[in-house]
Amino acid sequence: MKAIGFGTERIEDEIQTLFPDARVLRMDLDTTRNKSAYQDIINAFGNHECDILVGTQMVTKGLHFDDVRLVAVLNADPLFNQPDFRAYERAFQMLEQVAGRAGRKGNQGEVWIQTFDPTNKVLQMVQNHDYEALYRQQIAERQTFQYPPFHRLIRLQMRDHNSSRVAAFALQLQQHLTRIFGKRVSAVIVPSVERVQAYTLRELTLRIEQGANMVEAKRRIKEGIDYIGSMKSNKNVKIIIDVDPI
Repeated sequence: MKAIGFGTERIEDEIQTLFPDARVLRMDLDTTRNKSAYQDIINAFGNHECDILVGTQMVTKGLHFDDVRLVAVLNADPLFNQPDFRAYERAFQMLEQVAGRAGRKGNQGEVWIQTFDPTNKVLQMVQNHDYEALYRQQIAERQTFQYPPFHRLIRLQMRDHNSSRVAAFALQLQQHLTRIFGKRVSAVIVPSVERVQAYTLRELTLRIEQGANMVEAKRRIKEGIDYIGSMKSNKNVKIIIDVDPI
């Protein structure tokens, strides 16, 4: 089974059906391609030339409107389900930022968040604006599962035009590095965005203890990459090494 979301264009159509008299604008990658389009949409909304603004995450980024009474986040769950140890932290930040769009200048506003899991602890923390509880929960998890700030991360991203070749390369490299670093090496990761342009991506993550010799660790990783990459079938695979990825 594969989850299928819904795009801003479809949401715009549904809103227009539900509120036929409302003036609706959409802010996403397609509608902001022109140089002035982004600012034009913001100005139109701020000047009451539209009633409802539908948009992607770019809508949350620091926009200030005095009289927005309702902000709705549709299908918030993917924010929590990213293959990234910072997913909960980033979800909290974004939802707090979204909440700040409603009820400016002392006016009362409402924020509605759509979810299949209303018992999610982070949603409850957002509801209470309790960033200290989020910190305590996240720092305990990161210590348990060996994430920063207790361990340093090295991410290896492999990419190739041939999906089978990059998958095979990633598996070979994972097995080779596991013989050296043991459980510090993750399984092969299929990123949430699996293809970029014509490339298929695969990733590995290594967790290195704070205080360990990073120079030696990077040397052994490079030796492993060179060894696996020297095989004839792997020569075209490109590798990006990111130490302490953000």
